[in-house]
Order: sequence, then C-alpha cells, then structure tokens
Amino acid sequence: MSEETNFRERRYRSQDDLALYVREYGDALSPGIPVVCLGGLTRNSKDFHLLATHLSTKRRVVCPDYRGRGQSAYDPDWRHYAPATYLSDIRDLLALAQIHRAVFIGTSMGGLLAAAMAIAAPAAVAGVVLNDTGPELDREGIGRIMRYIAVDRPQPGWEEAKSHLRTLLPNLSLSSDADWQRMAENTYRMGSDGMLHFDWDVRIAKPLVEGPALPDLWPVFRALKRTPTVAIRGGASDVLSAAAFDRMAQEKPDLVRLTLPGIGHAPSLDEPASRAVIDAFLSGLDPA
Repeated sequence: MSEETNFRERRYRSQDDLALYVREYGDALSPGIPVVCLGGLTRNSKDFHLLATHLSTKRRVVCPDYRGRGQSAYDPDWRHYAPATYLSDIRDLLALAQIHRAVFIGTSMGGLLAAAMAIAAPAAVAGVVLNDTGPELDREGIGRIMRYIAVDRPQPGWEEAKSHLRTLLPNLSLSSDADWQRMAENTYRMGSDGMLHFDWDVRIAKPLVEGPALPDLWPVFRALKRTPTVAIRGGASDVLSAAAFDRMAQEKPDLVRLTLPGIGHAPSLDEPASRAVIDAFLSGLDPA
C-alpha cells in the first residue's frame, strides 16, 4: 500500500472471465463494519477516494469499478451491461474479499444495486446509504444523463475537460479548481490519440435505450424494510424529486434522510453534512 495512494489495487475475474478492478482501503482486520461503495452508471472507484480515505481509519472499504468502467475490462457483449450482471460481479467481489456482511453506500445506480443486494444476498447487507436515488426516478433527469453518456466527447486537455464538466454539471458541490480537476480526472482517461475520452464504455447506455422499460422499483426499495437505511438527496436534483423522497419516508418510516440544499445530481458525499450522517450511521452499526 503506497503512502501516496493509501489504497491497494486488486484485480479478479468475473464468472464469465472478465477482468475486474477494485480499490481497497483500510485494514481488513479493523473492528468497524466494512463498507462497499457502488458508483453511478458511468462512474468508477475514484469518485469515492476522499470518502473511503476518511472511513478507512476505522474500517475496511472496498470500491469496485463495474465492468466497462475505469480499470475494469470492457465487456465484448453490451447486453451484459445490466443490473443482474452487476449484482453477480458484486457477489463475486464479496466472496473474493471474504466480506460476509457490509454497509453498502451507493450513488445513483449504485444505490439501486445496493437495495437489490437486500434481495440477492440479504444476509450480506447490514445497512444501505442511498445517494440521490430511489425507486422513482425523474424522466427529465434520466433523459439528460442518457443524452451525454452514450456519445464520447473527446477533450484536447484538462482545462477543456474541466470547462465541459462545469457546463454539463453546474450544480455539483464542487467549488475550487482542484475539485473540478479531481472530477475531470475521475471522468476522463487519456487515449492513444492524445485526447481525453470518457472513462467508460459508451455502450453501457445501449441496454437502457434498446432494452425494456425500467420495471417498478418500489418492490426493490421495500426489500429494505428491515434494513437500516440512510437516504441523501441533492436539493436541486433532477433525478430524485422531493415528492419521491417524501414517499420513500412514508414507505419506510425509520428512513434517515438528509437533503443538501442547492446541490444537483449527485452529491459527492464529501460534503460535511453527508460525512456527518454517514459517520453517525456507521457508528450505530459497528460492533459494540
């Protein structure tokens, strides 16, 4: 483990023999309950670096790159970019890492996968943090996301990449140039042509565009009925509406909720209020 990176890199093979990548932070023997961080549709493990570094002082934290993102291999068959496959990969990761029970922190699609784990492997789920996601997603926000993820938009340099992201995502909780530089580095990779390209396989959008409509996700959310859960919403989110957020609380009265005013999809989870609610939540689940 490097002092500069403070994480370990691991690679493993999925059941269909695809090379997958994961970052691991902290000591595997730490007494705190382990955490598994699941990113959004296009995102990767780098998004969780600051949060994972913070949490790893008390617990083990693992942050995978889904297939087709970051340092995981791209799938030759785009039809495998589907929730059932992602869940299978996550279960493989838990077996490899010998994690029997964990708290799952999921942003956007990652939150839905975390909830689905309560169905696929209920004994493994000690708690869930849903970051700007839920069982009812706003069509306008989903449409906005779909319009930009499916087409690569190469940028000639980091300044141009930062400028593009500032325009594309104006309501993120990023303030400094260093914040936007980190966001750009988490979003782009250098190509052999010397241009910066999105760090995901643009074909991940194809199952969403060409496949069946999203099913009713409320049954998935209801699988968390007996699972301690935190839900965080960006107050300016165009993906998770205030009305849907309120209904989540009606369906699950013990849901711990946090709204971050003025922040769009999705909160970074590096906001002080996000850190505070996550720290308190994990402390309440740690062994006595």
